[in-house]
Amino acid sequence: MLNLIGTYECKADVKGRVMVPAPLKKQLASVAPEGFVIKRAVFQPCLEMYPMKEWDALMQKMGELNRFSRKNNDFIRRFTAGVKTVELDATGRLLIPKDLLSFAGINKELVISSAINIVEIWDKDKYEQAIDDAANDFADLAEEVMGNKSNDGDGVS
Repeated sequence: MLNLIGTYECKADVKGRVMVPAPLKKQLASVAPEGFVIKRAVFQPCLEMYPMKEWDALMQKMGELNRFSRKNNDFIRRFTAGVKTVELDATGRLLIPKDLLSFAGINKELVISSAINIVEIWDKDKYEQAIDDAANDFADLAEEVMGNKSNDGDGVS
């Protein structure tokens, strides 16, 4: 499984091209030849970029949903709305489609943040606001999400 690390501040040019920072590019090197899928995030005003293998695994799970359920069809339609394939060019730049830049409110300054096996792409101001907003509730969230896990010596404290 891919385990990406890091948060990087970048700039987009007028065409929506972003130079992927060298440390992240190095981490993505093994999956870059297959390309990526970029989409609107479900819960935040940002974009999510999936390496193709991660996307394919997610689509396999979604493919098991009963398509005769209206909720399932609505979910699939909304989840995949605006999905695009992208790749890094020869110089390590990523071209973010204009409609997705608009959705995320990205003009020039942006943040690329790792999220385990995917990458989030944020407008810099919105990212900082989301981090600030979550700071107050993070201790409660950490306890709720991770607190019921058994202590198996994994070093998480």
